[in-house]
Amino acid sequence: MKTFVVIVLLLLGSLQLRALDREAFTFTKYDLNVRVEPQQQRLGVRGKIMLRNDSGSPQRSLSLQISSSLNWSSIRFQGQPVEFLTQPYISDIDHTGALSEAIVVLPQAVAPRQSIELEIGYEGVIAQDATRLTSIGVPADAAKHADWDQISPSFTAIRGAGYVAWYPVAINAASLSDGDAVPDAIAKWKRREAASTFDLKLCTPQNSTVPGLAILMNSTEAKPKTTDPGGNTCREFSFDPLRELVPVFTLGGYLASEHPDIDIHFFVDHQSGADDYSSAIDEVTPLVTKWFGDHRGNPQLKSQLVELSDAKASSFETGNTLLMPLDVSDTKLLLSAAQQVTHLFFPSPRSWILDGLASYAQARLIEEKEGRQAAIAYLEAHRSGLLQSEKDARAIDANGKPLISASDPFRIEAKAMYVWWMLRDLVGENAFDAALHSYNAADDKEPTYFEKLIEAQSHNNLHWFFDDWVYHDGGLPELRIASVYPNHLPSGGYMVTVTVENHGGAGAEIPVTLHMQNDEATDRLLVRAKSRASVRIETPSLPQKATVNDGSVPESDTGNNEYKIQLSSH
Repeated sequence: MKTFVVIVLLLLGSLQLRALDREAFTFTKYDLNVRVEPQQQRLGVRGKIMLRNDSGSPQRSLSLQISSSLNWSSIRFQGQPVEFLTQPYISDIDHTGALSEAIVVLPQAVAPRQSIELEIGYEGVIAQDATRLTSIGVPADAAKHADWDQISPSFTAIRGAGYVAWYPVAINAASLSDGDAVPDAIAKWKRREAASTFDLKLCTPQNSTVPGLAILMNSTEAKPKTTDPGGNTCREFSFDPLRELVPVFTLGGYLASEHPDIDIHFFVDHQSGADDYSSAIDEVTPLVTKWFGDHRGNPQLKSQLVELSDAKASSFETGNTLLMPLDVSDTKLLLSAAQQVTHLFFPSPRSWILDGLASYAQARLIEEKEGRQAAIAYLEAHRSGLLQSEKDARAIDANGKPLISASDPFRIEAKAMYVWWMLRDLVGENAFDAALHSYNAADDKEPTYFEKLIEAQSHNNLHWFFDDWVYHDGGLPELRIASVYPNHLPSGGYMVTVTVENHGGAGAEIPVTLHMQNDEATDRLLVRAKSRASVRIETPSLPQKATVNDGSVPESDTGNNEYKIQLSSH
């Protein structure tokens, strides 16, 4: 009889798990008391969460997920313990590659649009862990510089969902080996939680070896530093609403340096790095203002930079906060400053504008300092990664994923960087800069908003461009020179007709160049997707070869962009 009861319970549990809708509930409020013990690398959390049933049917069960290195200790509803089953849940939204999931069974079903409040408790260790990266073949040394999140006696930095689930979430499993699955899952989660509030009380032992404290996410500190009954040093922060930020906190022995546009938190022995970054901000701010304008609603709004202890760590940005090492080259400091100032001065609800324009600012800065060829080399350094991300997107959906709705950060930054560069080449610098200066984030309610702005300034119909590159994903151009016909002119020189084919799914205006022994001549040519077009270029002597595209347009294949002109061709 006892065996029969166990089997029935197992079957009931299995049915419950199969019926579980992990996306039924939206977390509308977090009120968490977090105790961090750096010496033990431990995190302990007590608090309350509010959840609303946004599904179309009553729900009696729900999912609460935290990092697999943390353990659930209690879940209560209306002051009483509730039944819950914990299980490992494989997912790369956490750096360990797995989550500790609590399947909660409520006393009664929650009706659609009805909310409930749960009291929760969990704790555990958060050590540096790059398992999810090494498991897909990333070399261990590279992986540790990407997944640097950890609690340690000397330094603590913990990013939120997508890196470490240190606060409860409920997200369907996603794998890094499955194309854009992880960024897609996190982007979807952030959109769901954008209107939520997040109140945090962060406490550390007074005898901690890490005296400094920085809290990220563009938060507002609700109260000054206090001491709780246990003798812990605490600070309270409020995020209302959370928007689409990734909750992050850091602990470290920081000093602070204030700049008119940015607060810099740096380690005691890195004053020179902080000074260098401040100088980089001073250098790029006038350029960013000239290119884009200052669109801050509040001119007093500032960014902050928080130093990472690993000199090779990958930088990370959330909202107006940037985490990065300061022990880097002057070029890296300048590029990071250009990105951060652009984000601060040019807010936008659209990632392809917000993040793409910040990446474009880096290429524009290189052009300002070293010339167009150096900037194009910078663009081309991102091409192979863009090709792979395009391939990954099409592995999931044969129709690809439009830039306007993409979620992979690298793909957005790399592709949109090219898009902004090509737009400037298309319309000219004056019209391009004027459109950017007239941009207003509050007015950007329709996908075509910026298209209409730049069309008004350039007096060009650019819908074909936005349709190919932003609104839909036709892939990339694939260009080749089909033919070159030089005709000798009676007055001397040649009129050369160059015909270019585009076998790709996106149109582009590209430079076509004729190379002579001691000179060259260039003109621009628009070649729509799956078509061909010709341009006539006058030259003083017979060209030796023709080339199409100077690297300013990302192509799927650049191996056939050169055409050697034989003397017999005339």
